[in-house]
Amino acid sequence: MTETTTELIHKYMDREIAAMQYIQTHTDDAQYDALVDRILHLQGHLIFMGVGKTGHIGAKLAATFASLGTPSFFVHATEAMHGDMGMITAEDLVILISNSGETKETLAPLPPLRRIGATTVAFTGNADSSLATACDAVLTIPVAGEADDLGLAPTNSSTAALMVGDAIACAVSRLKGFTKTDFAGFHPGGALGQKLLQGQAL
Repeated sequence: MTETTTELIHKYMDREIAAMQYIQTHTDDAQYDALVDRILHLQGHLIFMGVGKTGHIGAKLAATFASLGTPSFFVHATEAMHGDMGMITAEDLVILISNSGETKETLAPLPPLRRIGATTVAFTGNADSSLATACDAVLTIPVAGEADDLGLAPTNSSTAALMVGDAIACAVSRLKGFTKTDFAGFHPGGALGQKLLQGQAL
């Protein structure tokens, strides 16, 4: 029996939801606690690094952390090898995202990052991967497979990195005591920021 378009969409949504629920029940509390503590005591910037789909996720996470009070930006792993490494200092924390932990473009920046003295954290689904073992710390994000029928397109894995990163950003923001007033200061041009700023003036 041929599935309808709506049935197909719900099937793939259900696969992603199931993958996120699996991660929620298979977290390593010590890994989460350690990473949040590093971010809370960070003297430099929080930097995300990746390529391809993980690059897009990293850019979004950097924007989320920045908007919630943690100075953050994204560096493309390939561009880092061609000059953008100059953006990074020994005071920074670099989160490198790769589900397999074997993406060569994401592994390449590790030696220069070590020379700079930046702290590195792996966001990966493979705790035994080259990335996980080479970084100073690892946050394991377990994903059994992708949502598409071929099991190849970054779907569950990219959504997982986004969900985990967003949750950490929200937790850090809460622990820092980030307020609506702070949020308004970082969003002066948006409709929400304007609404909050007007509320302050009343």
